[in-house]
Amino acid sequence: QVQLVESGGGLVQAGGSLRLSCAASGRTSSSSAMGWFRQAPGKERAFVAAISWSGKSTYYADSVKGRFTISRDNAKNTVYLQMNSLKPEDTAVYYCAAVKEDTLYTEEWKYAYWGQGTQVTVSE
Repeated sequence: QVQLVESGGGLVQAGGSLRLSCAASGRTSSSSAMGWFRQAPGKERAFVAAISWSGKSTYYADSVKGRFTISRDNAKNTVYLQMNSLKPEDTAVYYCAAVKEDTLYTEEWKYAYWGQGTQVTVSE
């Protein structure tokens, strides 16, 4: 089993920045891609970004491209999501997730492990 714990959420004004962290523990895979998803109030959970094990490959949803950056530090078993130029529509619970192989996916159902989520609220 793999445990994922997100942190770094909070309240920020529009135009501001936040950095989310996702710490992995347990039986972490030696070659596992990871991703971030978010769920806004009244909406389904949606893909945000994904990163390969090496960090050399990344993929972003169009809505966050150019504003968000996903990265990872494998020595610390941690994945990050740097969020800049935040907008009120970025308000959501953000979830970290891991797949069992080193492939970037946007589909929620392909992710085997999930964190509990961290709330991000962007005010006008």
